[in-house]
Amino acid sequence: VIRVKGKVVERSKKNKTRETGDIEVIPHSIDVLNASKVPPFTIEDETDGLEDLRMRYRYLDIRRNPVRNNLMLRHKTGMEIRNYLTSLGFVEVETPVLIKSTPEGARDFVVPSRMNPGTFYALPQSPQTFKQLLMVAGLDRYFQIVKCFRDEELRADRQPEFTQIDCEMSFVTQEDIIQTFEGMIKHVFVEMIGVNLGDIPRMTWDHALRYYGIDKPDTRFGMQFVELNHVAKGIGLAFLDKQELVVGLCVSSKDYPKDITVKKIKEWTDLVKSKDIGSPGGLVWIKYEKNGSIKSSIDKNCTPDAIKAIVQTFNASPGDTMLIMNGPEDATRVALGRFRLHLGSEFKLRDPNVFKPLWVVDFPLLEWNEDENRWNAMHHPFTSPYPEDLPLLKTAPGKVRARAYDLVINGIEVGGGSIRIHNRDMQMAMLNVLGFTPERAEEQFGFLMKAFEYGAPPHGGLAFGFDRLCCILGKQDSIRPYIAFPKNKEGRDTMIDAPSPISQEQLQELFIDLVPVK
Repeated sequence: VIRVKGKVVERSKKNKTRETGDIEVIPHSIDVLNASKVPPFTIEDETDGLEDLRMRYRYLDIRRNPVRNNLMLRHKTGMEIRNYLTSLGFVEVETPVLIKSTPEGARDFVVPSRMNPGTFYALPQSPQTFKQLLMVAGLDRYFQIVKCFRDEELRADRQPEFTQIDCEMSFVTQEDIIQTFEGMIKHVFVEMIGVNLGDIPRMTWDHALRYYGIDKPDTRFGMQFVELNHVAKGIGLAFLDKQELVVGLCVSSKDYPKDITVKKIKEWTDLVKSKDIGSPGGLVWIKYEKNGSIKSSIDKNCTPDAIKAIVQTFNASPGDTMLIMNGPEDATRVALGRFRLHLGSEFKLRDPNVFKPLWVVDFPLLEWNEDENRWNAMHHPFTSPYPEDLPLLKTAPGKVRARAYDLVINGIEVGGGSIRIHNRDMQMAMLNVLGFTPERAEEQFGFLMKAFEYGAPPHGGLAFGFDRLCCILGKQDSIRPYIAFPKNKEGRDTMIDAPSPISQEQLQELFIDLVPVK
């Protein structure tokens, strides 16, 4: 680290590749303020440092322009959001970080209380109940850019601690919320990267699962599912006749103009059987050759007319290839959805410079937990059902729709929310369906239901994943580059060596005894 005193002059030979390339400094004096070791990797845009090494020396990695630019994008995005919401009358309110552990949702990070032996705080997975209490308090428009914590398996778009843009409004409908935050997301895209998203389409959850196999479809490319039960059963293929669902997708020659070889199909057949895809029934293929002939993996088992009927159901053109799965309905749709995303990536159809936003609406309120033999809330226990579906809570809980909505961009869930329950009786009914006894409901959520007795207004909101939003704006696949000091794939911070053991004295203060890991 040096200090240079001198005269700034115009360069005789200008360097157009640098911002300061038009000037130079003629030094009068140079002082060394601090010595430096040789960095363990090159501090350049294209570095030779692997990620593990750069994370260990993250303070050096941040010196590189790409990392610094990512953090600047994050800062500017946060400022745009704060200014936009403030202009609409939203008030930023901080909520507690040490809260009560609740049984629903992901696993909590817990914090022992020294002053209250044998009891624990939890770190918030979201400020959900607090923002609802703020609505009861009369703060009609709330937001907060807030740290949240979930102890769950990590992946490229997930960290144990992450940042939400948390928002709530009183006296609103679902349409009010969608319009408000669609406006915000459009504003951010224009201001940050100069992209006009236009009107954002909507899709029901049922439609998303039926045609994409996932509740956050990537609509940058086609390959929507085609159901084939009516043409694939009863044509001499016994292995299909007994399946609940036969469904496929069509690889258009427009999306992949190269000839799809038998070798490539064999690779895909092996892939769909792997745990990454998990097809319960393998892969059937049909090639509609450019000369008009048809080849398939089922030529020997059924008539040409039967295969032609399947091709016509796909509305396929010469040069197209049809890929078909079969098995239990839900598992087959999910597997085909994973395979579709794989094909989209393999064919380079998931262009990070193209943005396809989508509202997914009308989620089920509940989903069945086979392991625990009970209903779980698909979003959380405070989501309001459609009023017209209320009678189904007792007779057919799985058919009740939630007044919930997710914003998806390029197959990534960027935000989600719902209209909330604001009535004590309705909240108790919901908790009852989830298997709570009245005593347990009171123990866990009595503070919220008590607040509902004091004139709680109708309210709703949503939360955006701030890290994910920055990741999309920056056109990258991982959120880690947009976090100053991220954890690695094992949830560790290798720079400060965390998590780490604590002393026996600290354990004794907290009345904790460690059990050996078996």
